[in-house]
Amino acid sequence: MKKADKNGADRERSKIKYNKKILTELLEKMLLIRRFEEKAAQMYGLRKIGGFLHLYIGQEAVAAGTVSALDLTTDYVITGYRDHGHALACGVEPSAAMAELYGKATGCSGGKGGSMHFFNTEKHMLGGNGIVGSQIPVATGVALSIKYKKESGVVLCYFGDGAIHQGAFHESLNLAKIWNLPIIYICENNQYGMGTDFRRVSAVEDFSIMGASYGIPGKQLNGMDVLEVYDEILHAVKEIRKKASPRFYEIKTYRYKGHSMSDPAKYRTKDELAAYKEQDPVLLLRGIIKKAGVMNDDDYENLERRISKRISEAVEFADSSPEPEPAALYEDVFS
Repeated sequence: MKKADKNGADRERSKIKYNKKILTELLEKMLLIRRFEEKAAQMYGLRKIGGFLHLYIGQEAVAAGTVSALDLTTDYVITGYRDHGHALACGVEPSAAMAELYGKATGCSGGKGGSMHFFNTEKHMLGGNGIVGSQIPVATGVALSIKYKKESGVVLCYFGDGAIHQGAFHESLNLAKIWNLPIIYICENNQYGMGTDFRRVSAVEDFSIMGASYGIPGKQLNGMDVLEVYDEILHAVKEIRKKASPRFYEIKTYRYKGHSMSDPAKYRTKDELAAYKEQDPVLLLRGIIKKAGVMNDDDYENLERRISKRISEAVEFADSSPEPEPAALYEDVFS
């Protein structure tokens, strides 16, 4: 199985080829996710947000890079419970996302889903799923629907390293290959399943080889490099549109916060965390953009101000939004 590109010179040359629009859009998406998550953590501390809160800080390059390779008029995204980044990358408004965290009626799931169940039909963002691995067979079904209807869409299905040993993963890949479905399975390996290093619970450390059992091409990507992620997924999506067949990627990334807000993350060392912070995907892309002359410091500060304003407005919107009506408890139960 192929590994991530190790030729730094070729990769650097490839990066410079991207146009200003793509570079700035990727940076804006990652920065929006980062600032949203930081504000969500702050609001959780102020007890404006209850329940579980799984932050995406550190993993922004995965959602931004992969979703940017899609056409969300035809393609679909479905993920697990760490879903804020994917929703924002799909274009879900920060105001609707923050209101959902607050449990308000104006939230993207009507205030009934919370952190783990973001959803937006118009943006083709099909969740947010709280049960580990439950989204994998659902995403496979969406891909089957696309093929059955002879549509041109592609499905991106995300899950963590903690979900990859679920039986549903293996059953889904088997069916996806038998039926040659237009789906890309993405394992976001952030190194820890809750508080356990993935190496302690896996018979193999290179998850990308797992697709081989079902005849599905597998590859490892550097999830701290948004351009590597974008470039690879863009290519894969184009190939799948020509001839439908599943793909599997292990995208190596890292979460800077605990599993959830209640997790102090004492199972990892400060040195490990510091080493990964030197690979911060937001700062890495900012450096590349600055070197390429696409965005100077003033441009970056203006971008920061625009995003900060959107996040502040999202908090104001959530604060002022109404609670769901009691009758809403019985809505959306059956289709």
